[in-house]
Amino acid sequence: MSDAIPTCVIAEDEALLRQALLDQLAQAWPQLQVIAACEDGACALEAIAEHQPHVAFLDIRMPGLSGLDVAAAAAQVSPRTQIVFVTAYDQYAVDAFERGAIDYLLKPITAERLAATVQRLQLRADRPDAEALAALLERLGRNLPRADDPEPLTWITASAGRETRLILVDDVAYFRADNKYTTVVTADGEALLRTPIRELMTVLDTSTFKQIHRSTIVNLKAIAGIVRDDSGRGTVRLKSRPETLTVSAPYMALFRHM
Repeated sequence: MSDAIPTCVIAEDEALLRQALLDQLAQAWPQLQVIAACEDGACALEAIAEHQPHVAFLDIRMPGLSGLDVAAAAAQVSPRTQIVFVTAYDQYAVDAFERGAIDYLLKPITAERLAATVQRLQLRADRPDAEALAALLERLGRNLPRADDPEPLTWITASAGRETRLILVDDVAYFRADNKYTTVVTADGEALLRTPIRELMTVLDTSTFKQIHRSTIVNLKAIAGIVRDDSGRGTVRLKSRPETLTVSAPYMALFRHM
């Protein structure tokens, strides 16, 4: 790693674990400057894209964008960023990480294990191996256990004026953050859901609904096309709505195979 002040982004959705990691890093790596300590993957991805940190500590399991999603996008938007996964999984994850030569920390994080990871990061001068990271992400995404995932949401109850509507989730074109609430947009109009967009991501089917902006979640089945502009941002055209949606530059990396 260069002589510049090392910087990092942390992503951990559990507040106590996030603070514990901050405290442990302060002891193990006093020179490290934490640019952002994020409670979700969306915040982490935007921070990585904006600040290009030397290191990102990513919890694998987070609502919305997982640590795997963030790492995949980070490889595109900040190629120099070294990835350290934080996980509660044991033997399978250890085997996958060892074969992929990617740093990892098992929860609960011990001082000795963190010190070893910090030492490796300090000695490493090259960029992350993009091919090794991609192969690891594919293995983890395919094989990590998901037994504790809740069943995806099927129906939602939202308000349109004085009317309460029962909306089939598959009929939603996109969700848009609206202060503490969320606007639900379908082909027939809009309604207000009294749930913040961050909480909504924990109950949506992430194979169908993707975050394209910190304030927007789109139904992939509702997309007619995506166009990238010269600035790196994208524009989504919808099948059933006249408006277009902006895909912020960091999130475009998540759509590179579409």
